[in-house]
Amino acid sequence: MGRPRPDRSAAMIRLALRTLRRRKGSFVATFVAMTFGAVIVMACGGLMETGIRSDVPPHRLAGAPLVVAGDQSHELPRQNPDDPEEDVESSTLVERVRLDAGLVSTLADVPGVESAVPDVAVPVLLAGAGPVEAHGWASAALRPYATTAGAAPGRGEVVLSDGHRVGDRVEVVVAGRALTFTVSGLVDSPEPLLFLADTDLERISAHPGKVDAIGLRTEPGADLGQVRHEVGEALRGTGAVVLTGDDRGLAEFAGAARASEDLIVLAGVFGGMAISIALFVVATTLGLSIQQRQRELALLRAIGTTPRQLRRMVLGEALVTSLFATTLGSFLGVPFGQWLFDRLAGRGVVPEAMVFSSGWIPMVVAVGSALLITLVAGLVAGHRAARSRPTEALADAALQRRWLSPVRLILAVLCFGGGIALFIVTIAVMTGPIAASTAGPSVLLWAVGLALVGPGVTRVLLAVFRGPVRLVAGVPGYLAALNTRTRTVRMAAVVVPVMLATGTATANIYLQTTMVAVANEAFAESLRADLVLTSSTGGLDPDLVDEVRRVPGVAAASEFAGSTVFVGAPYDDSQTEDGWPVQGISAEGAALTSAVRLSEGSLEDLRGDTVVLPVEQAATLGRGVGDGITMRMGDGAEVDVRIVGLYPAREGFETLLMPAGLVAEHTTLGLPTQILVRAEPGLSPAVLAEELGGLAPGVAVADREAVTAGYAEQQEIGAWINYLMAGMFVAYTAISVVNSLVMATAARRREFGLHRLSGATRAQVMGMMTVEALLTVAIGIVLGTLVTAATLLPFTLVTDGSVLPSGPVWIYLAVAGSATVLALGATLVTTWLALRPRPAEATVAPA
Repeated sequence: MGRPRPDRSAAMIRLALRTLRRRKGSFVATFVAMTFGAVIVMACGGLMETGIRSDVPPHRLAGAPLVVAGDQSHELPRQNPDDPEEDVESSTLVERVRLDAGLVSTLADVPGVESAVPDVAVPVLLAGAGPVEAHGWASAALRPYATTAGAAPGRGEVVLSDGHRVGDRVEVVVAGRALTFTVSGLVDSPEPLLFLADTDLERISAHPGKVDAIGLRTEPGADLGQVRHEVGEALRGTGAVVLTGDDRGLAEFAGAARASEDLIVLAGVFGGMAISIALFVVATTLGLSIQQRQRELALLRAIGTTPRQLRRMVLGEALVTSLFATTLGSFLGVPFGQWLFDRLAGRGVVPEAMVFSSGWIPMVVAVGSALLITLVAGLVAGHRAARSRPTEALADAALQRRWLSPVRLILAVLCFGGGIALFIVTIAVMTGPIAASTAGPSVLLWAVGLALVGPGVTRVLLAVFRGPVRLVAGVPGYLAALNTRTRTVRMAAVVVPVMLATGTATANIYLQTTMVAVANEAFAESLRADLVLTSSTGGLDPDLVDEVRRVPGVAAASEFAGSTVFVGAPYDDSQTEDGWPVQGISAEGAALTSAVRLSEGSLEDLRGDTVVLPVEQAATLGRGVGDGITMRMGDGAEVDVRIVGLYPAREGFETLLMPAGLVAEHTTLGLPTQILVRAEPGLSPAVLAEELGGLAPGVAVADREAVTAGYAEQQEIGAWINYLMAGMFVAYTAISVVNSLVMATAARRREFGLHRLSGATRAQVMGMMTVEALLTVAIGIVLGTLVTAATLLPFTLVTDGSVLPSGPVWIYLAVAGSATVLALGATLVTTWLALRPRPAEATVAPA
């Protein structure tokens, strides 16, 4: 028998572990990049799992094992209703779908059901306590709540949570109307609660004859699964669903389902970007580490190591590092994901009652994606050294001029081609805010494309900057110019993270500032009212608008209610799963309070079941004034309406107009939310505001500027989400900048010693590195600016016809300044530490 063949793979892995021990700097840099990448991916995975699970534990309904609620899902109309194989898209309705009160008695008769209890929530303002929800006393049994003092409420009575006394008289404001009740009892509750007699609740409800949900209490010993089946059979054809477990909370928080969808989309988009940027950052860090070891790898090739063995060694190092980094990152990602979720809940993006979930699935995704990223980055980093012949590798280690490979060139062409395609598509096809949807992939394509040709672009820009730098910076500039001439490829490895950080930061920030500015401009253009009345409870009494019109000095007043609707028939191929925004206004006064000017028809005809459409949408539907269409309202109800007008809408901000009463009837509140007021010519809005101020309790009067500012604040909430998520990536790329600069500078310790032995002082070496750092950051900022311009230019052209984004110039200066401070700090601190040994010691120290 021959001699056993040694396990070369195991030997290379052992060699990889030994090299990691001797190269702690590059190991730490790569470890940090991988760890933070895993943290972000894990956090986004947790947000996605939270959205998928939609865990909203019940509160007031916790005592009912089964809860019946309206189905909030909605199937979009089909192009061919008779084709059962056509794909059907669905969406979540924005308004609460209520149930007919007659279902309560039907469900009470289902075998196994002990009692069926309706639940209705009415927003009110309780004097001294602020906004609360009023419920019928019968629903108190669903938690259950028991009185700690007093008794159940009768007509004109109320039960409150602790903080009051039995017999007190309290004022309750409902839709701008003040009602007085006597406290008949108290319940123990950590949150403010208000229970009325069921007859009183029916009287103040904006949806009489309807209930929000029905809680079912089962008979002792009843089989819950069987009861649920029987209830499902009883509900067949009613559009209601049966909820159990934590899903029961969806009946209390109707907006949770839509918030879950938004959270899934948000996590998916930013999770995908996180993986892309992590791949980029880790590949850059590993690539720089391999570049610094070119001589070592060349020597291994010279003594007989095969390219395959080198690749195994590089991959072994990367995978060992990744194993520890992703493990740590996965554990750190859970609290970071919880922190992100808490920020979103605090801003009202998701209900605070929703529970953050981060189980084994996000961890598997984080670890799996991190290992895949490491595998790809390791293959890219080790490919060039592994395929070189020994003599070429030794020469390349000294100068390293070769950088462009066929694969790199092909990938760069594909990235630039994709960026150009998105540029053209955005300008030619996109309209309004939807044009921002191409910004995310566009910024990555342009950044990756420039990174792939980074050494070549860096060489060109260095040639441009080199002359002026030598004239201005003296000896340090001369030394820096010499160094950059021969270190272009390695310098490009540091330029790329700077480009990525500045490009993604400025592109994302200015994208949001432009979107907010355009939305605010469109809102200001649509508002002609001098004053706006709003209620602290959200809704206003429909009769209040008549009282407003009778106030001296009021030229016109119109109710307002906003929602989302879908075109049910005919088929609308321009309709998305988000539907169309609709504004409910009053025919009386609409001409003076709305900026809409009809090209056909009249706003005076906007009464009953009618609608005013944008001209382009009407053309898409093939309908005109006088024709009928079917609309599905925000709560899912279908309404046949007649078109009474058409108007030319601003692209991207198309809105349907319908009577305020019709829109409000199908909203969660059931009431108009605002009254728009126009003052008589010559009358100061401030004077009229004083007259309207005391018209109704709980009603606030705001002028045009305050309303516009309030709308802008709402827009900032949506922008804040993107700022928060984009900030993660900017911080991550900033870490990559510091990592790359520290690695690149620390590896030049021997070079610094030779400079000092040849006569250069410490100050001159520090000056040389200052100039190099400024050159690096200048090139990175120039390339980052190109990425930003290529990303934002099509969006700004489409949205407001400008070549420049909206937003203060200090944002750009702050990003550039931060990149400069990071680059200088990382470079000079590392250089100062590298200059501490004596020159002779530094020249023999391992690089």
